[in-house]
Amino acid sequence: MNPQPPVTRMRMAARTSSAEGSAPAEYSPAIAGLRDYLEGWKTRAAEIDWIPWLILGIAAFLRFLLLGIKPPHFDEGINGWFVDQVMHNGFYRYDPTNYHGPLHFYVLLLSESLFGRNLWALRLPVVLASIGCVWLTLKFEPLVGRNVSRIAALAMAISPGFVFYGRYAIHEVWLVLFTMMFILGLLGLWKSGTTGYLWCAGMGLAGMILTKETYIIHLVCAVVAIPVLIVSHLLTRLPDGKAARQAWSYIDLAMIVGVGAALIVFLYSGAFLNWGGVKGLYVACKAWFQTGEAGHGHEKPWYYFVELTARYELPALAGLVLCIFCQAFKNLSLRYLAIYGVGMLMAYSYVHYKTPWCIINIVWPFLLTFGAAALLVTAKYRRAVYVISALLLCYSLSSSISLNYFRCTTDTEPYVYVQTYNDMFKLTKPLLTLAKRNPAYYHLTGHLIRSSVYPLPWVLGDFDRVGYYEGGNMPANLDGDFLLVQEDKIKQVEAKLHGSYYTEPMRLRNYQEPSKIYFSAKIFKEFFPGKQPDFVGKGPG
Repeated sequence: MNPQPPVTRMRMAARTSSAEGSAPAEYSPAIAGLRDYLEGWKTRAAEIDWIPWLILGIAAFLRFLLLGIKPPHFDEGINGWFVDQVMHNGFYRYDPTNYHGPLHFYVLLLSESLFGRNLWALRLPVVLASIGCVWLTLKFEPLVGRNVSRIAALAMAISPGFVFYGRYAIHEVWLVLFTMMFILGLLGLWKSGTTGYLWCAGMGLAGMILTKETYIIHLVCAVVAIPVLIVSHLLTRLPDGKAARQAWSYIDLAMIVGVGAALIVFLYSGAFLNWGGVKGLYVACKAWFQTGEAGHGHEKPWYYFVELTARYELPALAGLVLCIFCQAFKNLSLRYLAIYGVGMLMAYSYVHYKTPWCIINIVWPFLLTFGAAALLVTAKYRRAVYVISALLLCYSLSSSISLNYFRCTTDTEPYVYVQTYNDMFKLTKPLLTLAKRNPAYYHLTGHLIRSSVYPLPWVLGDFDRVGYYEGGNMPANLDGDFLLVQEDKIKQVEAKLHGSYYTEPMRLRNYQEPSKIYFSAKIFKEFFPGKQPDFVGKGPG
């Protein structure tokens, strides 16, 4: 052992004494308080149930990630154009033959007013509504149980269809949201009878009416499911078959009816500026029934939605299969949801007019019956059920990632329906690049000579010298700063052009003739470095 010299020991003692004296006594309570606060925060964090927040976080991440990765859909372009008209006219002029209520357009108007006229702002409200659907699924917990609601919410959060159409500025997600509110309210009234559930049912119904005329299908199926449930109960008794005592009063009911009616009248009448829109509430029903029967180019076989479910929504398909055994459910809400869901599938399958985004309105009850799978087996087999459920959820997540971030414009995917191709960016990217650099370029002259050019009228809505020509119409002077010409009009147009142009082939979407883009060589030269114009007209350009 080598003892330290006396001088070294004295220096170490001095440093220790100095260190201890450097922390004033008055700081000790502050440090102790901070330590107590951190310990308290840690304890509170441990007590919080983070699983619902994790599910909502996954839903938000998948819906917000690369939100602008795909060009605007045909319907998004039309909806955006309607919002432009609301800005111009001061109200939405409801058209019964449009088959969509006014709510979506006013919400989009608010979003664009706050965040600008861009694709992100156009899609933001529907993204939030889609996340709201996942949140509402968690709210079914008092009715169907914690595990059931959480498995269903997770399935919805990662579902290929719910994510895909939850990133589109179309009406369908709103209809899902309000339908879920309505059904949650009905079942909640039976279970507990509180005023909150009455408001939920009432506002859900009002929202359905304000969103889309297909609310009639949902309402009829919800009502028809009640007598079917009664028969089911008579065959196999439900422990919770007796309704709870209602805690609301007729005054509460009158308030809810009044608020719902006021919202419907206010929005359908265009803030009292278009009273004819209120009449359209029932006129639209006749038009919608005729369209549903005729199909109008959207005819599909009766098994179309089952086929989609089998391809993309395996958890929902499992839930649909479990509906066969709905008599085994000892929970009234689950049995009702099974009956209602099958009724919805039958109704939508009967209608000739079928579009793939309707799938999310059909399958959401099946996600809850999927979550209840473990309730149908004994404890011995529950682990196996959970393993199978986990595998189905993993498949759903992988399909969702593939569809939404790698194949979102691939028209061989059935969910990718009337979707704009990335070819659109060939036209819009140079135009928007110039205009963002110098707003004077918003005054470029453009001629779009082809049929069905949506979503371009919305995308190019800030360009005030763009003309749209279809049915053989053409401008007197065909030369412009840019042109989009349908294939069968190219020879006719080129024979009358005088300027020099760079050209690009373009196809807007499937089932449509190709087009050719013409960019003025004087203006767009920087986008074609080192390249000579592809087309030179007969005269000086």
